[in-house]
Amino acid sequence: MRTLVTGGAGFLGSHLCERLLKDGHEVVCLDNYFSGKRSNIAHLRNHRNFELIRHDIVEPILLEVDRIFHLACPASPVHYQYNPVKTIKTSVMGTINMLGLAKRVRARILLTSTSEVYGDPEQHPQTESYWGHVNPIGVRACYDEGKRVAETLMMDYHRQNKVDIRIVRIFNTYGPRMAINDGRVVSNFCVSALKGEDLEVFGDGKQTRSFAYVDDIIEALVRMMAQEEHIGPVNIGNPVELTILELASLAIEFAGSSSKLKMMPPRPDDPVRRKPDISLAKRVLNWEPRIPLSEGLRKTIDHMRAELGLIRT
Repeated sequence: MRTLVTGGAGFLGSHLCERLLKDGHEVVCLDNYFSGKRSNIAHLRNHRNFELIRHDIVEPILLEVDRIFHLACPASPVHYQYNPVKTIKTSVMGTINMLGLAKRVRARILLTSTSEVYGDPEQHPQTESYWGHVNPIGVRACYDEGKRVAETLMMDYHRQNKVDIRIVRIFNTYGPRMAINDGRVVSNFCVSALKGEDLEVFGDGKQTRSFAYVDDIIEALVRMMAQEEHIGPVNIGNPVELTILELASLAIEFAGSSSKLKMMPPRPDDPVRRKPDISLAKRVLNWEPRIPLSEGLRKTIDHMRAELGLIRT
């Protein structure tokens, strides 16, 4: 397959490009480097089946491809709140452009949506049939509502124009190549612990998250694109739930740090609980996460230690 990966120089995108090349596909990586980095795909540049295009998907592009993995969109609060209008344009106009391309070349297109479509959920755990509890005018709405509209566009292009679509909703993901300054809780905690700085915990720290290692998520994306039974949406994430305080303790332990916790005021619209119901993914994809947090977090810390130029003691 000749496969397009939008956002291919990002955290998830670079791992996906790597996996697709390993599986023997031709890969076109498209990125404007708003939140992605050249260094994430530098090791792929000389691969004979890899092509890199610098382009912003807010603008149309003409390509000949068989499959489209549509990942492009800043996904961390630091990035998507830096330019919220740009974030909305990427989700809405970018998705329209990618769907138009898919329609023209008759390519199957997979959208990586997000657990943020559920907002601060009143249902726990969250199933795909839950419509969410989202603040449409809050500071996170540029991302949350942008992804909700992107899902709407996917479904309407499918119903109206018979575009072959797939939708996944990705829950919290971590691993090597996370940006050390992206503002996500795993990277924040790991970097602070490695530097011996206080770990900032917003609110009481009892809010929960479910963290999946990047390799598990990539496996799910590949399976979702390949299967013929279900267009989605399908939840992709780790159903093992833990509190932010528990995550902070693990980051300090695995980094071998003496860092302390610094309690901060809660962030606006921050979900209290977040846990996926992955029953559908188990049935449709025969998938569930394999890598435990203890293993994945150690790998992530080792990567960030090297990124920061720190020497293991």
